[in-house]
This record gives sequence, C-alpha cells and structure tokens, in this order.
Amino acid sequence: MNAYFTRTLTLLFILTLSFARPVQAQRFLIPDEAIMQYAGSIGYFSVGGGYELFKNKRGNLDINYGYVPESKGGELHIVTAKFAYRPFVIKISDWAKIYPFNPGVFVTYTFHKDLSFNFPSETYPKGYYYWSEAIRPHLSISNEFQFVGEEVLKKTGLKAVSIYSEFNTNDFYLVNYFQNSTALKITDIFKVGIGLRVKF
Repeated sequence: MNAYFTRTLTLLFILTLSFARPVQAQRFLIPDEAIMQYAGSIGYFSVGGGYELFKNKRGNLDINYGYVPESKGGELHIVTAKFAYRPFVIKISDWAKIYPFNPGVFVTYTFHKDLSFNFPSETYPKGYYYWSEAIRPHLSISNEFQFVGEEVLKKTGLKAVSIYSEFNTNDFYLVNYFQNSTALKITDIFKVGIGLRVKF
C-alpha cells in the first residue's frame, strides 16, 4: 500500500468520522453557499461549499474539491481552502449588486502518487527546494455579479445567485517571474477561473 493511497484513506476516514457526529454538533459544518467553478488553478472543474464570515457577511471561507481528468494533462484530485473579502459593493437595483474587487488568498493540496508534501530527502539535500510539491499558496482577486431578493429568486427558495471570475497566481509563479522578468510577462503568471455561487 503506497503512501498516496494511505493518505487518501486517512483523509476519507477523518471526514467520515466528522459527519458521523450528532446533528447538533454538525450545524456549524453546514455551508451557507454551494459553489461550482471552471478552471482557476483548483481543478479543471471543482465543487464546494462556502461560509459567510463577519457581521457584514463580506468575508467568505470556501472549501472546494477539484478534478483534472487524464485528458487535460494527467488525473489530479485537488482540495482547496479559500478566504476572500469583498470591501466594495455597487448596488445596481433592489435585485442586483456588483462586488468589483475582492482580494483573497487560498491554499491547494494536490493528491497524486508522484507529489509529496516535501521533496524526497534521499534524492535532494534538506532545503534544496523551498517549496512543496503538493501544496501551493495563492493570491487572488475576484469580481462578482450577484442577483438578490425575492423579485428574482422567490420561487426557488434561494437567497442569492452570483456569477464570478477570479484571477490568481501562486508562490512558484511569482518567484519565477521576478527571477525571469525579461522572459515572462505579468499575464503569464496569472490563471483565471469562472464560477457560480448559490446562497441558501
């Protein structure tokens, strides 16, 4: 049984135990939103749940699972934890808002037999590579168009539906850019994702 398979089984076991607790203890786990996203460094396609933070509900913590099929560069399973804040809002009407500039950070962990938390010590001296093969920290900027209110959504039972785009880069891309700024353009190190956010 290889290390990749063992890690995956351990994670699934922990998640199963978490959801096996009494319902009263699970209430904080129930997300406020459902999320679907295409591309954007967290999978060819990803799904997840979001939690609203702070009294003004401008903060979001999202947990996503992403998948990259074999035909798109090799099969990958990616787990992502995101935090973003929406400091500005433009109210278009009673039923629509725009959040034009939402800074954020997120971390991805990629499950794959050839990727590990650290580079193998038997092959590379300790500290030879500063980054992890499997973990990637990212910086992001997103914008969001949100439909709200009963006028549009009263028949669905939903509170809001949003369409968003998200631009991101990671530590590896940034270091490469600053070390090779004559060969790379700033647009070369940013990836784009498009998503749908549904608020319950």
